[in-house]
Formats: sequence, C-alpha cells, structure tokens
Amino acid sequence: MNFEDDNFELNEVQRLEGHTDRVWSLAWKPKSGVDGVPAVLASCSGDKTVRIWEQSSPTGSFQCKAVLEDIHTRTVRTCSWSPSGKLLATGSFDATTAIWEENAEGDFVCVSTLEGHENEVKSVAWNRGGTLLATCGRDKSVWIWEVVAPNEVECISVLQGHTQDVKMVQWNPVMDHLFSCSYDNTIKVWVDEDVDDWQCAQTLNESFSGHTSTVWALSFNATGDKMVSCSDDLTIKIWGSDIEQTLLGDGYAHWIHLCTLSGYHDRTIFSVHWSREGIISTGAADDAIRLFVESKDGSVEEKVDGPTYRLLHKKEKAHDMDVNAVQWSHTEHRRLASASDDGTIKIWELVSSPGKKDAVL
Repeated sequence: MNFEDDNFELNEVQRLEGHTDRVWSLAWKPKSGVDGVPAVLASCSGDKTVRIWEQSSPTGSFQCKAVLEDIHTRTVRTCSWSPSGKLLATGSFDATTAIWEENAEGDFVCVSTLEGHENEVKSVAWNRGGTLLATCGRDKSVWIWEVVAPNEVECISVLQGHTQDVKMVQWNPVMDHLFSCSYDNTIKVWVDEDVDDWQCAQTLNESFSGHTSTVWALSFNATGDKMVSCSDDLTIKIWGSDIEQTLLGDGYAHWIHLCTLSGYHDRTIFSVHWSREGIISTGAADDAIRLFVESKDGSVEEKVDGPTYRLLHKKEKAHDMDVNAVQWSHTEHRRLASASDDGTIKIWELVSSPGKKDAVL
C-alpha cells in the first residue's frame, strides 16, 4: 500500500461506553468481521469485568453483547482470543487467568481458572496454533500453559529470567517463539530447545541498542520478521531477524536493532500494534494516537543503515486521558480500536483525504 501520495486522517467512528473504570486492553476476535460474521471486540477494565462488543449488521455500530463478571475479583488487565476465536483468556490483578467459552446460547462461560502467579497477571497471549497460552506478571515470571484437552489447560513451564515486573508476552506469528518485555528494560526471546524445555535464547537490552527504561509492549509485522517495541524511554524501536534461517532448521536467527524512532513522543508510550498493512500505531500518556509507516524516500530526521519510518498521522486528544491500548482489526485493515483511562473505547477508521501531507518530523 502506498502511503506516500495521500494525506491520512483518523476519523472517530464510534465511542463505546459501559465500563465504569479505566479500560486496559482490547482484542479483536479472529475470523469475525468477514464472510457475514459480525466483527467482535473484547475489552477489559479496572471495573473487574470483560465486555464483548458486536457490530450490528444493519447500522454498522457496535453494541455490548455480553458482560463477563463475577469471576475476577480485581482489575482485569489483559484479554486475548485463541486463533479459532472459540476461547477468550483474561488475566487479572487477582493473580488468576480465566478461560471463557461461548456456548450454543451465546453466553460466555468460564471453563477454566489458571492459578500459579504470586500476584497480578499483566498479559496473556495464545500461540498461532491455539495450543499454548503464555501469561506473565508482577512476580517477574512467564508461564507457558498447554491445552491438553477441551477445557483442560496445564502449566508446562515457568520461565524465570526477568528481574522486574513482566509487562507483556507475545508469540511470533509464524513460529512458536515467545517474547516478553519488562520493567527491567529488556525484551527476552524464549525458545523450546527440546520437548517442554523452554530457554531464553536472547535478551535485547541496552548493550544491543535496546531500551533504557520500562518496555511496555511489542508487536510483530504480518510476516514475523520484524518487531516493534515501545517504552517509557519515549522511543519506538524496530527489530529484525532472518527468520527463514530458523524456519528452515538452520538454527536460531538472532534479532538485531534496525532503527529507533525518537522525538515523536514526550510521555510514556504504553501500547504499540503493527497492522497487517504495515502501519504501526501507538497509544501514549499524552492522550494521543500516532501512526507510522516505513519511509520509501528516506526522509526521516535521522538516517540509519536500514529501514526508516515516518509519522503518517498524529491524532491529538484521541482520548481524555492516557491511551492504554491500540489494536488494528484483523480483517478491516483501516479499522483501529483504542482504550483509555477515561473509561471509553473508540473505534477509528483511517481514511485518505486530499490536501497537504502530514509533515515528516
């Protein structure tokens, strides 16, 4: 997609209200929003609930379809759909992870509760096959759980390596390598060396041109050979790996720093998400949403030996308070959802418009 010739704007399509506390995380349901299946979005909040929002076919607007409550006793910090869309995992400050399933009547039932973390669960993520679930928390650990039977999940590994609160876990989209980022300023890559023998294959830290403060989030491009991370150090970093080497069985291909985007944020960057179309979105403590794309003409503040990225659009005052999460739709490439401390979720559409392009900073 060519982003060089047009001016782009992020238009607010709908504001979703219902949560009574800050909204922490969002997850689009896979395989929804296509082939006549309504788009579905999950959100979780400090109000101890998860809300399921479904798009109405006649109007195109999203309505709250279900409220998942009475399972978690504290803030629900994170949510993630399995690749099939049949299961929803939610992690809470009550130290548990719940697995939800939608029954034939359309009601969501908690089919399993996972215990083991000492305190707050900060992030949950399914692998590409839906057979493994990763969780992480303030206890500095990363847990890997395996779905061994319908509605039966067991822990197969507890990974100790981070020295501080682990903020997020994410699986590579094309292979079962797990990534975690932390308050200890690092990103760790975990690989299964043998059957259920998970080891840290690499630590991306300051000596590898890594972040100098808390790493809040990370995301992959569609092909899994690039990763973006965001931090309390006010930068976004792009990483790359020759994953073909790994996929062909020629050993682990190390991740290397490709470039750093700095000067665009003046407050903590809490969330980052890479769309399948190649647009990087960020949500930050300055209440704004920013969009970045790879620059084809090399016009960027600081030239580097590798790919460069430019600011495509900045949406000032996207929310009234911190933007905690940004998530591109899997199916509607130009649809973005955001969540905030202001208790709302917003649905956005990226549209091209005639006129002067956004300036490159």
